[in-house]
Parts: sequence; structure tokens; C-alpha cells
Amino acid sequence: MQTIPFFKMSGAGNDFVVLDNRLGQVKGDLNAFSAAVADRKRGIGGDGVLLVEPSPRKHFRMRYFNADGSEADMCGNGGRCIARFANVIGAAPLAMEFENLAGDFKAQVLPDGQVDLQMTLPHSMKLDWDVEVDGKAVRGHFLNTGVPHFVVPVEDVEKVDVFNLGKALRHHAAFAPKGTNVNFVQVTGPSSVSVRTYERGVEDETLACGTGSVAAAILMARVGKVTAPVAVRTHGGDTLSISFKLAGDAATDVFLKGQAEVTFTGALELNRYQKS
Repeated sequence: MQTIPFFKMSGAGNDFVVLDNRLGQVKGDLNAFSAAVADRKRGIGGDGVLLVEPSPRKHFRMRYFNADGSEADMCGNGGRCIARFANVIGAAPLAMEFENLAGDFKAQVLPDGQVDLQMTLPHSMKLDWDVEVDGKAVRGHFLNTGVPHFVVPVEDVEKVDVFNLGKALRHHAAFAPKGTNVNFVQVTGPSSVSVRTYERGVEDETLACGTGSVAAAILMARVGKVTAPVAVRTHGGDTLSISFKLAGDAATDVFLKGQAEVTFTGALELNRYQKS
């Protein structure tokens, strides 16, 4: 029986199965493997699966697979979790650099268990975008913060039908062919917002979304509703800190900071999940 150690980790309520794959033990159909591992009924369960792999340029390469098995370019809370994991297993120092499909990232593991993650430069900002759902226009703003996000300002985030409206927007033809993540944001103060997110790939609301929190913070600053740094309260009740510099539509020096916690560890039986 071949096993590989794993960490179950939580980044503000986003939960992940994290594996050290520098020796290439996880192989074959990684999409099917990740979907099976992330299955909450028959697997370990999680919003996604994170793999630490070798990199010729940086301390390591991050790969991220959603709960449905699809590989995503980036996951902000996953990036914070994998940074702490990489430090624990000796793959990277406290101040590290890693790469993934979205680009290059820097992270700092702090003494209190928080991780401060420098994001890639956001792009493709589009303000005041009206998208029709069931004959009604839903106005929001768009920004790619490593993955695409449609951010909809609302008066009361707790009253939003996140699942149904989020699902309709996530699959809308306006965002074809790959779709988008959908965030509903309520401004709660001069430098604070509350966010709820329907995540593409998880296909449901999650307790938090790092890249979505970044998108919401930057877009609300762009339209003059908040100023950086922005405290983002997630659906799970955690608070993420988003700092950045904004000049017109361009955001630079973007950092996502918050807790990255180990919830439990174990050993995964590879033959149970891995198809040849």
C-alpha cells in the first residue's frame, strides 16, 4: 500500500488538501485524482487540492485543482496555505517565491501563523457592466486577480441568493467560455466590506475566496467606496486584509494577508484515488 502524507488546511474557511509532490508520487489523471480526494462524502473533502512541485526558477511550483477536478490558474487562500505548508516541510524559507499558472508570487509566513501573499498584477478591469439574468439587469464590475471575478455591489449581503444568482452569473454567456467567479459585496465602512462568493469549480458558495476578496476590495476602491488597506469580512466570519496602490484602473503592490491554519494531518492511500 503506497501512501503519501497530507495536510488538511484552512485559509479563512477555504479548506484544502495539501500534498508534497516534489518526488512525483501523485501522477496520472490529476483532475480525477483531485476530484476524488476533494469529495466530501467519499474522500478527504475540501474546496480543492494543492500540490507542491519542483520549480527550476522559484522555491516551488504551486498547482491548484478545484473540487470538481478542474485546474485553476490561482487561488488566493490556497496560495497562503501552500506557502505555510512549503515552509513546514522545508521546501521554502519564511520569505519565499513560487510560481503557478497565473505567474510568480511572493509570500511571507508571519510569527502568528498569518501569511502575507503578494499577488500578481490584476488586469482586465471593467466597470459598470450590466448582465441580464431572468430579464433583469445585474450591474457589477469585473477584474481578473489571477482568476476572473464579477463583483456585484449590494445593500445587504446576507439577503442575497448567492447560490442561484451566483450560479446564473457564473455560467452566463457574457463570461463564456470559461465562466467567472461571482462576488457579492457590501460596503460596511470607509475601509471595510463584507463579501460572499459563488466559486467556479466548487460550484457553490464557499466560506471565503482570497482572489475574490482582492477583486472586491480593489473594485470598491476604484469606484470611491473604500480606501486601502481594506478589511474584508468573509462569509465564514474571518477577516482578510487587502493592501494595494491604485492609480486609475491599475492596481499595484497587491497583498492578501490572513490566517493559514493546519486543521489535521494524515496519510493518503494513493491507489484508492489514483488511476493509472
